[in-house]
Amino acid sequence: MREIACDESGYEGEKLIGSTTRYFAHASVDVPDPAAVLTELRARIKSPATQYKANHLLRPQHRGTLRWFLGETGPVHGRGHVFLLDKPAFVRDQAAAHFGAEIPDDQFANDLLRIKSDPDLTLLPPPARAKAAAFREWLRADPIGRSVLDPLVPAIVAAVTHWGPVTIAHDRQTQLPPRRIEILKERCPMRDIRFLEAEAHPEIQIADILAGTVRAITESGDAALAGLLPPYLAS
Repeated sequence: MREIACDESGYEGEKLIGSTTRYFAHASVDVPDPAAVLTELRARIKSPATQYKANHLLRPQHRGTLRWFLGETGPVHGRGHVFLLDKPAFVRDQAAAHFGAEIPDDQFANDLLRIKSDPDLTLLPPPARAKAAAFREWLRADPIGRSVLDPLVPAIVAAVTHWGPVTIAHDRQTQLPPRRIEILKERCPMRDIRFLEAEAHPEIQIADILAGTVRAITESGDAALAGLLPPYLAS
């Protein structure tokens, strides 16, 4: 069974508004010799770090290495896929889907949609207040299984949809408990998932680098590098 390696960047659970990043990126890779890729990165970057991450390639002096990594002759071209999510836009879409109309304040919408928050529903007009109260009762009954905001769920579904039936090797992630894994298996042909320490597994480091560089380039709006991204964002 084919196995893909996955990691994410810009992830803060269901806190999508007021977080440190605007975008969430989740990368999946199928690289035949990930150790050789890290060896090449070390030769080019010459950092003594035991674990390589996106910020190594994002430094100005390593721009050429970043272009190589993402470019047509690089190790992840045609072997990597990235799910990229605009957090505020996602919150607005989910608020509109569940409450029938947009909640004008993004932070309030985020609080309504996550069980860890305790928003003041009296700030809403009566029709919206009733919908919000009913939604939060529904969410409270199964907060893990019914989460509508955690981007890991649509990200993994998108990865499996891209690659087909696969097993996933993922960086250690507390937000993927057994209940959520069951739901993922119901929504996509994910055969199984195992969790690995990134430092000891080069395939996870490569997924982390891909997710981090795609997210950072998108957030920076760097037009000179943006042309490298479409092959990874295509469905």
